[in-house]
Amino acid sequence: MDERSIAENIKTLRLNRKMSLDELGKLTGLTKGYLSKIERSNKAPPLSTLNKIALTLGVELTYFLKEDREKLKDTRLTIVRRDKGKKVITKGTLYGYEYEAIAYNKPGRNMEPFIIMPASNKEVIFQHEGEEFMYVLEGTHEFTYDGKKYILKKGDSIYFDSTIPHSGRSLGNKKARILTVIYSYKRQ
Repeated sequence: MDERSIAENIKTLRLNRKMSLDELGKLTGLTKGYLSKIERSNKAPPLSTLNKIALTLGVELTYFLKEDREKLKDTRLTIVRRDKGKKVITKGTLYGYEYEAIAYNKPGRNMEPFIIMPASNKEVIFQHEGEEFMYVLEGTHEFTYDGKKYILKKGDSIYFDSTIPHSGRSLGNKKARILTVIYSYKRQ
């Protein structure tokens, strides 16, 4: 997927909601300047930032990953085939991670599952509403939570309160591959 379409989706939804950048900033805790930069960027912001914006605008995080932006009909079950996940690869950003939305087509969900491949050389602090679960599928992941570091290897998992500052990075020559599920309390 083209990362530019994520920024366009954010701006389109904000304008449809008749919300200024100032208003969105006050509600998300992000600055007007940062939000403006996101909307003009060709790069996707981190998941935690997308999640804050999604919660504020009353949509699921994966709304921004839709290329057609059509509202999906309500269904109790959805299946995403192995080759049909929505992949977003950040190129040359400070974050340097890759992620794939793996349940983007289920409306009304409270969880956002992703496959994440964190960068090896950058460590960015995240903090957002809700809870998060991570399960290491491949590689080694250095996870920092409230200032303390944990080494997670294939088969290890961690469940945490995501309002506490946290970060992570891949260790070794190959990026770690992590199943991550974000749960947000404030779904509208």
